[in-house]
Amino acid sequence: MTGTGDESFIAAVKPLVDAIGGEMLPPDEACPDDVVLTWEGAAAVAVRLPQLADSLDHILAAMERRKGMPLADLDRKAKQEVVRVLEARGAFSVRHGVETVAGALGVSRFTVYNYLNRQKES
Repeated sequence: MTGTGDESFIAAVKPLVDAIGGEMLPPDEACPDDVVLTWEGAAAVAVRLPQLADSLDHILAAMERRKGMPLADLDRKAKQEVVRVLEARGAFSVRHGVETVAGALGVSRFTVYNYLNRQKES
């Protein structure tokens, strides 16, 4: 982004930025909440982090890509595994997280809570 030979650094961090749903910007366009990454003593790229609610949508979309099908089409056991992974990643600390996950899985909020409770009993 700076054009000073840091393209390989930017290429190296791009998969991480994409995985978290961030946006890469030139360092001179960074806002106070952005993270400016420095490489070899110079600002190489700024990363704009996603809002928490957007992160959950991004995580759900990535899970669908990994599963190769809509999450709603998974069997019960696979949906329970998705809920376990999402809980470990903090998905249910986001406002309306249970509702968002329930919608993506094609189940009720009650079902998501049952999956969560089942995990705590194990």
